[in-house]
Amino acid sequence: MPTVSPELWIIVALCIGIAWLWLKLRRLVRRGHRRAVARAQRAGAGERHAERVLEDAGFEILDRQVRCIWWMEVDGEEEEFEIRADLLVERDGERFIAEVKTGEKATDPLFPPTRRQLLEYRLAFDPHRVLLVDAEAEEIMEVSFSRILV
Repeated sequence: MPTVSPELWIIVALCIGIAWLWLKLRRLVRRGHRRAVARAQRAGAGERHAERVLEDAGFEILDRQVRCIWWMEVDGEEEEFEIRADLLVERDGERFIAEVKTGEKATDPLFPPTRRQLLEYRLAFDPHRVLLVDAEAEEIMEVSFSRILV
């Protein structure tokens, strides 16, 4: 019976290890994709539900996925970027930008990413006022920012 060289055993072990790693990576990617799809579905359902909540509170939905082109200067160069808000709504002749959130943290206006997003909307969509809608709790919060000069 012929003997198998140690190099061949190493090659076989490497092939098995690579195949195992590839399968693990593929499983992780699929799991991440499923989570991303679930998050997108939850957000979409939240936005549809938030529209009903806003309408029940007397708001009229004027537009969805409202775009705003804005500019900033970086090292003397003007850069253009787009901001997209969930909803443009109106009540009693006043217009509001409404941001719809679901989940535990994102619905808190003091949660830093949410707070920064609302502040960006306030600046970019001026003079519209800003609403934060917690779709799951069916809560509408009007958010305003005061300027305090030090």
